[in-house]
Amino acid sequence: MKTKDRPEQRTEPESDHRTGHRPDVAAAGAGALLVVAAALVGWAVENADHTLYVHWPPLLATWYPHIGPGTAAAPAVAVAVIAYGPVLAERLPWRTLLLSCWGASLAWVFSLALIDGWGRGIAERLTTKHEYLRVIGRFDDIGAALRGFNDHILIGPPGNWPAHVAGHPPGATLTFVLLDRVGLGGGAWAGVWCIVTGSTAAVAALVAVRVLADERTARRAAPFLVLAPVAVWAGTSADGYFAAVAAWSVALLALAATRKVRSPAAAALGSGLLYGLTCYLSYGLALIALLLLTVLLLTRTARPLPLFALGALVVPVAFTLAGFNWWEAYHLLVERYYQAAGGFRPYWYWVWANLACTVTAVGLATVAGLRRTAAAAPGAVGALRTGTTAAPQRLVLLVLAAFLMLLAADLSGMSKAETERIWQPFMLWLLPAAALLPTPGRRGWLAAQAVVALLVNHLLWTGW
Repeated sequence: MKTKDRPEQRTEPESDHRTGHRPDVAAAGAGALLVVAAALVGWAVENADHTLYVHWPPLLATWYPHIGPGTAAAPAVAVAVIAYGPVLAERLPWRTLLLSCWGASLAWVFSLALIDGWGRGIAERLTTKHEYLRVIGRFDDIGAALRGFNDHILIGPPGNWPAHVAGHPPGATLTFVLLDRVGLGGGAWAGVWCIVTGSTAAVAALVAVRVLADERTARRAAPFLVLAPVAVWAGTSADGYFAAVAAWSVALLALAATRKVRSPAAAALGSGLLYGLTCYLSYGLALIALLLLTVLLLTRTARPLPLFALGALVVPVAFTLAGFNWWEAYHLLVERYYQAAGGFRPYWYWVWANLACTVTAVGLATVAGLRRTAAAAPGAVGALRTGTTAAPQRLVLLVLAAFLMLLAADLSGMSKAETERIWQPFMLWLLPAAALLPTPGRRGWLAAQAVVALLVNHLLWTGW
């Protein structure tokens, strides 16, 4: 990858310093009120007819104040990022910054998970009755398991899959089967895999923002990509791993389209390969196509498309030849979804309460950044039409695409509850909106992010 050791020096517009502070705070306050409203209405609905199927609405969580090994570590990581993150993000050489962000993200996710302890926080998360590791033994013959996968999706027939296995294409389960085959079996290795790979999502987002907007914008986003409340659900969750795979697909396409990599052809092929894998990790992540399309619109080129399409066919063709039918499985999943809690959870509540879950996961700084995104959206769309977009406008368009993905998932009715975990691949791309916030007060916004994560992880048991 071609890199520069130092960012371009630009003077931040004076208006960024002097305007928008009160509207930013008001937007954050509105986000907090949305969470409170979802909690109050949720409690009323759950107490009246028990149709939400969550214990601490709108989150899938239980009231459980506790401390653990991460109780000292997590605040220490937060303080370090708040104190030094913005300065280091501006001064470190680019490659060093990428490695630092990965390390800091790892430390943040691991320390939050360890608030629940090594066993309950990491080693046992993916071994519960709903999870992938419960079916490893049924994949001794992988070919037979794939050919018969769809026969076990619905509730009723003997041997139906656990909820998370049935709810995802078999690429998700096969990840843990293959880990087991190479000697990394069990919940501890599965948990570490998800945290280590999932933490690279922040790096992928930085790479994409740098080539699509500019380096200065990416550097401003870096501390917010690290210190996000969504880290509570990234450790340990397979959805964090899914988010990273999808994020690298976007980053590689951005590099291929801008030709800011030694081999644009390899990047385009790799992007397609990862997108194909993404679709076989989670059905809903086919929506990442909207973000990929936005990359091509921002770079005003279709040059990577042939190689991207070639790469995107590899995983689907392999699974289809092995006997797995993605479309049939998706329709069976929809039926299964309505057989279980999804058939009882009220759409009218979750269609807006899901957004309250998102506010909790992305944090108030992101909400303030989204306020600025919305204010700049008309100008950014107009500039896109004329091909005159500035770096902040390109960031605005990227964030808008992410919000549209999230909105599509919300309106589908297939994401009622648990979205603080499920929507990690979408929420990742909302976090850079905080780069639009002015320099004064950035540490305060970072502190607000950390406080939300620490409170959630210490006061609630966020199982799934």
